[in-house]
Amino acid sequence: MTIAIALLLALVSTTLTNLAYVRQHAAATDLPALSLARPVQAVRMLLADPRWRRGFALEASGYLLYAAALAVAPLALVQSAAAGGIGILAYLSRRISGHRVGRRTMIGVMLSVVGLLSLGLSLQSGPTAGHTGSIALVLVWLGGTAAAAAAVYVLGRPVLPRVVVCGIAGGLCFSVGDIATKLATQWGPRSAFVVAVFLGYGAGTSLLQLGYQAGAALTVAGLATLLANVLPIAAGTVLLEEPVPSGALGGARVFAFFAVTAGAVLLTKPAGET
Repeated sequence: MTIAIALLLALVSTTLTNLAYVRQHAAATDLPALSLARPVQAVRMLLADPRWRRGFALEASGYLLYAAALAVAPLALVQSAAAGGIGILAYLSRRISGHRVGRRTMIGVMLSVVGLLSLGLSLQSGPTAGHTGSIALVLVWLGGTAAAAAAVYVLGRPVLPRVVVCGIAGGLCFSVGDIATKLATQWGPRSAFVVAVFLGYGAGTSLLQLGYQAGAALTVAGLATLLANVLPIAAGTVLLEEPVPSGALGGARVFAFFAVTAGAVLLTKPAGET
């Protein structure tokens, strides 16, 4: 019963979060150019827009539900419940923002949803509880992910579209926040991971706003959502030793990663979309 409640919380959370992404995109695209070099000015412009504030409130509400789910259920299992998040984002992007969703992007979305749902399916059998994990390994993982985000942002800008760079780097940062949230909800000394929660989500949110000004919400937040789903599930398996299935369910997990990777490649090439 506890696991079922956690999964329900995660589903509501991902719905609120993706609605927030669409609202924030609509607000950010109407603002003057934002810059990480002028963070105070950027924050002031965002907070001055009531649409962006409403979007942020939705995102914060979604996060609180997500944290509540993580407090009682394994990281990989909760993350798998958010597997349909990119599908929700695609629907909301079309219905609310009015942006055209091209064929290539829709195929990428469908592949990603199928992959993420397969990933979730591979987690539905057998014991779900893992271990608390090694603090040293967690710190190495989080530090490596943060370094990768910085490298993508600095080195990727000359060769990749801004919308893609911000989506990938933002997703890496969000994954740091997601994993840190799980550690923080283990309480005790691990509550100190709340610092990584703020840093990860703060950087991820900032990067998404820059990306919103360069392209469609589905491309920016879609890439971020993929990484923020896959990496925490991998972390749950590797760092927290949450069980890996065998047989057909193990095959479903392998298929899931191929599908998600293919979907991500398609989402990085949003031909002709605004």
